[in-house]
Amino acid sequence: MFENIKFKRISIKRSSLKTFGFFLLFSSFVWFSVQISKEYTQIIDIPVSYINTPLDKSISKERPEHLKLRIQDRGFTIWYYQLFKPEIELDLGKAFDQNGALVYNFEANREGLEDQVNINFENARFIQENLAIEYQPKKIKKVKINPRINLSYAVGYSASNEVKLNPDSIKISGPENIIDTLQSLNTVYLKVNNIKSNISGSVKVDTSKLGMLSFYTTQVNYSQEVEKFTEGSVKVPVEILNLPENTNISIFPKQVLVYFQVNLRQYEMVKAEDFNVVCDFNDIDEGDDFIIASIVKSPSFVRNLRLNERKIQFVIKR
Repeated sequence: MFENIKFKRISIKRSSLKTFGFFLLFSSFVWFSVQISKEYTQIIDIPVSYINTPLDKSISKERPEHLKLRIQDRGFTIWYYQLFKPEIELDLGKAFDQNGALVYNFEANREGLEDQVNINFENARFIQENLAIEYQPKKIKKVKINPRINLSYAVGYSASNEVKLNPDSIKISGPENIIDTLQSLNTVYLKVNNIKSNISGSVKVDTSKLGMLSFYTTQVNYSQEVEKFTEGSVKVPVEILNLPENTNISIFPKQVLVYFQVNLRQYEMVKAEDFNVVCDFNDIDEGDDFIIASIVKSPSFVRNLRLNERKIQFVIKR
């Protein structure tokens, strides 16, 4: 029965379709422009991070990660902040301590917050007036700093005193079980070569593997006075210690040369009688024909001591 029915094909001109599409897009654009130009009130979430936490406090890990901001503005502005959310840094150094919490007041820090998010707070308000963040107090301790500084002097130069650090100890804070086991810290390794004059500088404290701790400073200054040194020698008699009664011993040599280094200013102060070289009779084993000499006394301002002869030959006469 349907065989004789003929259908007419409806044709739409391509130009009409383009015109329809243009007006559809245009009307949509106009509608969108009208909507975003209207004023709305909206609550948006602002991501938050925390800086300048007091070094003697450890803040709770359950602190807020977003803050709710009620904003009244044109739709375009609200849409922009929802799409490109600015992040706020809360400076906890500006918070006050109250009942075991750091309390940050938004109104008191309004100017700094406006600069961060570029929002006029005449048209916006945080839902909360204050943000309270619980904390745990950290233990504070002062620890000594040891220098790991390798100093290599040019020929003829050296130093009478060890390298100095300023400060020679620093304050740290952290969990009590870690703090109590820490007695000292080192600087990072530093090498200085070919030194010919007084040196000074700064060096970092080695804080590696100590991420649980907070450091009030991580850098110290070092210094050392460097002087022109010369080498000298004095002839010193060898003394025998612990010689048994009624025992005679003959040694050779009876005197040895003691070589030393000293700064030029103090060279004339070095005297042979300021040194003492000894051999201990108790160190002699059966069959030995020599004994080792050692320096047991010397001026405090000389260094790099050595003997021209350490093996002292001996003959025991009983």
